[in-house]
Amino acid sequence: MQFIDEAEIYVKAGDGGAGAVAFRREKYVPRGGPSGGDGGDGGDIILMTDERLSTLLDFRFKREYRARNGEPGRGRDQNGHAASELVLKVPPGTLVRDASSGEVLADLRENARRWVLAKAGRGGLGNMNFATPTLQAPRFAQPGTEGEEKRVRLELRLLADVALVGFPNAGKSTLVARLSRAKPKIADYPFTTLQPHLGVVQYKDGRSFVLSDLPGLIEGAHRGAGLGHRFLKHMARCRTIIHLIDASQERDLLADFAAINQELSLFDPALGRKAQVVAANKIDVPEGRERAQELRRKLKARKVEVYLVSGATGEGLPELLDATVSALDAAPMPMPLERDVNPIAQAEAAPEAEPIADEREIDRRAREERAPPLTGRRKDGVPKVKAAKKAGQKPPAPRGKRG
Repeated sequence: MQFIDEAEIYVKAGDGGAGAVAFRREKYVPRGGPSGGDGGDGGDIILMTDERLSTLLDFRFKREYRARNGEPGRGRDQNGHAASELVLKVPPGTLVRDASSGEVLADLRENARRWVLAKAGRGGLGNMNFATPTLQAPRFAQPGTEGEEKRVRLELRLLADVALVGFPNAGKSTLVARLSRAKPKIADYPFTTLQPHLGVVQYKDGRSFVLSDLPGLIEGAHRGAGLGHRFLKHMARCRTIIHLIDASQERDLLADFAAINQELSLFDPALGRKAQVVAANKIDVPEGRERAQELRRKLKARKVEVYLVSGATGEGLPELLDATVSALDAAPMPMPLERDVNPIAQAEAAPEAEPIADEREIDRRAREERAPPLTGRRKDGVPKVKAAKKAGQKPPAPRGKRG
């Protein structure tokens, strides 16, 4: 299933039905009086969380939702039928924003929670409600009020206790598969993980927590480089971060550690303040163990504990789990991201991002330049006769009539 975590939709609640202007006219009932009924209420649009859903895929194909209008009133004191509400199901953890201002309207975390997205209009009163001793035959009624219409943006934030971050190919998916029953794709090339994966980690005494595997981060992720920037917002729900470092690479591990922390802080300062458990992975490689021990000595001077682990063999994982659970117990409840609290100020304070070249777009343009010219009856999407006339050339003769 395709993982869709953002969608923009337009919703329109139902309008209320108009009240009726009618008078009772029956045999043997002189001066029957007004008998116009009330209009029915329109249908509300409700958002309801459903734990069986894990993506906003349904809202990618249908982006406009309209509830039914209430029925108008009728004669003989008959009220119009109220319209039924329109229920839209979303996964827990969905954030609802106003599409124009970016203001957070609702944060739907609990399962089976209902929230009114668009309030319906009320039905108008019929003329039977306006009869008084001095106005016994009112010839007017109330129209129904209009339902609310909104354009909102839905954002899914995964509900995980611990987030796993690091550079691409650091062994995050292998660690998640080792600690839980999740089956993410594992390969020996970067950006194997294209979407987040959740796994439930079983701890001692029946305790468990949810671990999230996010795509790898690279330098410039807060500006849109790589894939991880699209999923950094999913860390808003977590309370602890496992910072995984690949010790088998011939790189400056201390610089990698600082680069990931800088990307988290630049994306949102709230992510940089979350508690971290640092782990050096792939110590099953001989060179990796030596580099991991060197990194431990350097970070010990900063009072940062580094755990040496191997996702392939399982070495060091019990100590890592103990440290993660201890960090979860000490961590406070997750605070909302600053871009969620004040999106306008966050956008103004953020530095202007430099344009980043899209390799796929560059490759597509190169293929178009290398492609041969179109042949057949059409040339560049235009019939050959029209193309030749436009270029001032003689059009080709039809088939079977060439001299």
